[in-house]
Formats: sequence, structure tokens, C-alpha cells
Amino acid sequence: MANITPLAGNLSTMSDLPPLPSYTLTPVQPLFSFVSDFYVSLLLPVVAYWAVSMVFHYIDVYDIWPQYRLHTPAEIQQRNHVSRYEVARDVIIQQIIQTVVGAILGLTEPEEVTGMEQYDVARWATRLRIAQRALPKLLALFGLNAAALSKNFSGSYPMIAGVLAGGKYPFTMEMDVVSGAPVPAFTSWEMFAAKMIYWFIIPVLQFSVAILFVDTWQYFLHRAMHINKWLYTTFHSRHHRLYVPYAFGALYNHPFEGFLLDTLGASIAYKLGGLTARQGILFFLGSTIKTVDDHCGYTLPWDPLQLITSNNAGYHDIHHQSWGIKTNFSQPFFTFWDRFLGTRWTGGDTTARYERTKKAAQFKADAKKVEL
Repeated sequence: MANITPLAGNLSTMSDLPPLPSYTLTPVQPLFSFVSDFYVSLLLPVVAYWAVSMVFHYIDVYDIWPQYRLHTPAEIQQRNHVSRYEVARDVIIQQIIQTVVGAILGLTEPEEVTGMEQYDVARWATRLRIAQRALPKLLALFGLNAAALSKNFSGSYPMIAGVLAGGKYPFTMEMDVVSGAPVPAFTSWEMFAAKMIYWFIIPVLQFSVAILFVDTWQYFLHRAMHINKWLYTTFHSRHHRLYVPYAFGALYNHPFEGFLLDTLGASIAYKLGGLTARQGILFFLGSTIKTVDDHCGYTLPWDPLQLITSNNAGYHDIHHQSWGIKTNFSQPFFTFWDRFLGTRWTGGDTTARYERTKKAAQFKADAKKVEL
């Protein structure tokens, strides 16, 4: 890609605005020198899924922390209606679909470029400067004289005086590198605020939009899968063959349901949030790990994902039980839709219910041993 150097310009033709810096666009260097970001975006969620799953699988098989288990090994053997092989097979099928859709999505994205960051920060600083011009009129509505207030602050607090004057900072002039003439410049607070907006506030808003959408998408579709008998029987009942969820069963779904709920929902969230390719990698990776963690079958007190939000393994496990299947639909991040629409589990402490299923599963396991 050829370098591009646009001319510096202003968001406004007003001469007292600081000039925007010129910039040169260059392709973004890949995260890893040996593979392009395109392949990283496709492979990393799959690798992370199985890597995290295998950690929990190891903990599960060797029963390392039985005190944190939601279910016993006997329950996994006696209560689930599908083998681990079938679960792994269907997860791989879904990940193939996910990878194909991800490839199509990636090919529709423009090439990632860098070099415009300082220009974009300066644009936000310019917007802040323009916004300050409304302050004198706003103060006048409350009977305050902005000019007089600015004069009072000019000696000790020149920055405050400049804000009150509507963004006039005569002390910030600097020499233009092209013409050599003095031109307005941004103040330190304007640049700090602009950097915060560009580097922190906007990304937080982008991820918030993506998370809000995917949580909304999955809640209403997931709930519909339970309300509509045909949808449940045809598609969603497959996932509920796992009465005792475990980590690598997180994406065990009917292929159509997996595409609709997970793959399509996350893809739309990525586009709607306006995420960059790098942000998309982080979003898809985080969604994958969170989903695995929610099905891991352990309430680990040091697990950060289980501490950040109440939508965790314990919360989602209730939904997999026959007595909680009509509750706790929210996935994968937060529980606000369950709270707002009254579908959160309100049946009280579940300890006794879990104990009964543990004893029943152990009784069946012991009976089978006797038969053998």
C-alpha cells in the first residue's frame, strides 16, 4: 500500500483554530511476524477454546479441586445424554462454520493502516475547542458574565480563564513549521482530554455496544428456543443433553443454532460496535473464553471471569438443571435481561437440590457396579 500524506486541515474554517497535523498512512504490522492478523483472528479463538477447555478437563478428570465442583464425576457419567466424543465432534463442526464465516467477515474488512492517530486526537481536541465557544452563552443564561469571570481568573488560573472566555488561549501560540508564522495551539488539558476520548472512552463505548448487542441477541433468541416447542425440540434440546455442563461442551449445539446464536450474533456485534480488526480479535477471544468458563462446572474463587460478573458457571449451571431450565437465559457476559424481564432464578438456595442429584447419580453408578 502506498503511503498517503493528506494536507493538514481544520474541522472549521475559523482562523483561530489550531491546525491539524499532517499524517502518513502505512500498513499495520502483524501481531506475530510469522502469521498475518487475518489468520490469527480465525485461529486464536479456536486454539483458546481448546486450550482453556483442556485445563478444566485436566482438573475435572483428576478431580483436583472437588470442593469447588458443581457436580460429581458420577453425575457426568449418569446424567448426561451424550458422549464426550459426540460433544467434541459437534463442537468441531461448529468451529468449522465459525471459521468460514470469520474468513468471509475478515475479507470484507479494509486493510488495517496506522499513522493517523495524532491527527485523530487533534480532531477531538478541535471539537473540544469549538465546544468551549458555547460556554459564555450558557453562563449568560444563569446571569453570569463570562468575560468578567475570565478576567478574574486570568492572573492565577489562565487555563480556566481561557475556558470561560470560550476557548481563547493567547498564550498557546506556536510557530507553524511550514510558514514560520505564529498559529494557535492546543492546551495541555485539551490534548489530555482528547487522548482520553480517543484511546479510552471510544474503545470502551465500542466494546460496550458489542457486548450489549451480543447479550441482547443471545438472550431473546435463547429464550425463544425455550418458549417455542418446535425450536426447542428441533434445535436447542441438543445443548440440554448436557445436564452437567463441562468446559469443552460450551459450544455443543445444533449447527444451525450455533451459527445463529454464537457466530452470527458475534459477527453483527463486531460490525455494530465498529471494532477494528485488532479489537475484533480481543472481542472474539474474550467471548470464547467467557463461554468456556461459564460451562466449566467449577466455582473457583480466584477465577477473574467468575468475579467480574454474576453470569458465571454457577449461574448458568442452574439453567441446565430440569428445575431451572426456564430461568437464567442470559449469556455470555451479563445478567441484566434476566433481571429486567423476571427470568432470573428466584427459587432460593440450590444446595439441597444439588445434593439430591448428586446422591441419585451416585446411587445409579453404584447399582451399575453391582450389576457388573
